[in-house]
Amino acid sequence: MEKSQKHPCFNPHAKEKYARVHLPVAPKCNIQCNYCNRKFDCVNESRPGVTSAVLEPPKAVEYLEKLHERMEHISVVGIAGPGDPFANPEKVIDTLRLVKQRFPELIFCLSTNGLNLYDYIETIAALDVTHVTLTINAIDPELSTKIYRFARYKKRMYQGLAAAELLLENQLKCIPELKKHGIIVKVNTIIIPGINEHHVDEVAKKVKALGADIMNCMPLYPTKETPFETLKHPSPGMMKAIRATTATIIDQMTHCSRCRADAAGLLGKDDIDSRHLLKEMTKEAPLHKSDRKKVAVGTHEGMLVNRHLGDTTEFYIFEHTRNGYKLSEQRTAPPAGGGDMRWEKLATVLDDCRAVLVSGAGNKPTGVLQRKGIMVMQMTGLIDEGLDHVFLNKPLKAVAKQDSFKCGDGCSGNAQGCA
Repeated sequence: MEKSQKHPCFNPHAKEKYARVHLPVAPKCNIQCNYCNRKFDCVNESRPGVTSAVLEPPKAVEYLEKLHERMEHISVVGIAGPGDPFANPEKVIDTLRLVKQRFPELIFCLSTNGLNLYDYIETIAALDVTHVTLTINAIDPELSTKIYRFARYKKRMYQGLAAAELLLENQLKCIPELKKHGIIVKVNTIIIPGINEHHVDEVAKKVKALGADIMNCMPLYPTKETPFETLKHPSPGMMKAIRATTATIIDQMTHCSRCRADAAGLLGKDDIDSRHLLKEMTKEAPLHKSDRKKVAVGTHEGMLVNRHLGDTTEFYIFEHTRNGYKLSEQRTAPPAGGGDMRWEKLATVLDDCRAVLVSGAGNKPTGVLQRKGIMVMQMTGLIDEGLDHVFLNKPLKAVAKQDSFKCGDGCSGNAQGCA
């Protein structure tokens, strides 16, 4: 509770003094809400799911370091999307570990729908996450079917009542488990006129009984190109009445600013310049400035880029010479199996390469290689076109389309090769 005194979301008296930063490292989501569209990003738009860019964990720490130099009184680092943290657990946990190493004094918080949270509670507690926000819009599965279109859980898709029941079960079991680990729990409930405005007090009673500390009743933000885009914004009178009723059940947060996934600064007074910095952090340095003289290629015959990273057993190594591109050697890739260590070993095998050209790659191996300074380029077509892009910075036309492959960004990266 002492840390809550410096958390502007949990203490209204802190919002004018202490700044918070949301690190946008979680692009994927595992449910589809009828009020959410993560596609749009307007500089004047302040709502969850919106960000100007998505960062990899090391870049997120670098971004935080730069913010720390120019922004006083940062007390909180949060991860709230733009998707759901636990639809991207590896990225989120990597980010928390790196931030903890660099800024152990900061408060760590997460905002999630709770579908995939339970199995990670012990891990986040060990990383000193002290505040978690769960979005729970209903405790009646039948009502929830009007709010959610689907849920994706452990590689299986659920729809309708099955999705609603699964989501609710997982959300509710997280609250006592979070409290068992000493984590402060806030419950966000979106007030959706015509859907759940008469049900909010039931949500409040249930989450309070399970141990939640505070509730935040948030008015619906009708967003274009969503099923709820034509619904009306809850009136001030409706919100006042709902908050008054639920305040008799559980403590209320009444100063919410509906923060973006890349929010930075004082609550309600976001630092606009931070978004320019965020975009700068995601710009790739020109590849032709690299000191590394070689490029690795996943290819069957030495002419086309046509092998997936995890399926490549031997990489062709090319160099740029006065007489054009030269195939200098072939290197054996580490064998399948071994988890992350396989990709660490591959980074060592390719440590003098500035890039690797492949037809597809999973998030996990991509992250490991790029942290080692090896750009992973997913493309199809002639090897020479990829080499022109790497060495001469020419535009690349043959970019791989993820849905053209059985593996791509969605690959689990389990080091077992391709099915």
